[in-house]
Amino acid sequence: MKKFLMAMAVTTMAVSPMVTAQAQAAPRDNVERSHKTTSQKTVTNKQGKRTVTKTVTKQKAAPVRYSKTRYSTNQNHRNWTKGQRFDRRYATNYRVIDNPRAYRLSNAPRGYQWVRSGNDAVLIAVTSGIIGAVIGNAISR
Repeated sequence: MKKFLMAMAVTTMAVSPMVTAQAQAAPRDNVERSHKTTSQKTVTNKQGKRTVTKTVTKQKAAPVRYSKTRYSTNQNHRNWTKGQRFDRRYATNYRVIDNPRAYRLSNAPRGYQWVRSGNDAVLIAVTSGIIGAVIGNAISR
């Protein structure tokens, strides 16, 4: 039994530096990886059949984690729907519509207001922020 335990201890001590070196050499997420794709195509000529093998190497792009365009205002445009909670941070070109008649909208009921998000007119509840109605492309100016 002692010989077996000693052999296991020696094996563990000998193998552990190799395993550690292999783990450190493994590719990370932000490093580009490449892989080969092989495709075969059979071409028929008047003389007979001929097989053509084509090998293509593709580069796998690194994942985008912290990009400046990820949080730009163009990316935050939402398609608003009735019943959602309206958050003005995600509204493109957010403005409160003071004169809804100028945009051919009816007056907002008590407790609601019309706001602009891009070219859309959105009717939201003032206290809760729940969307009551969305009119797409109502604002063309």
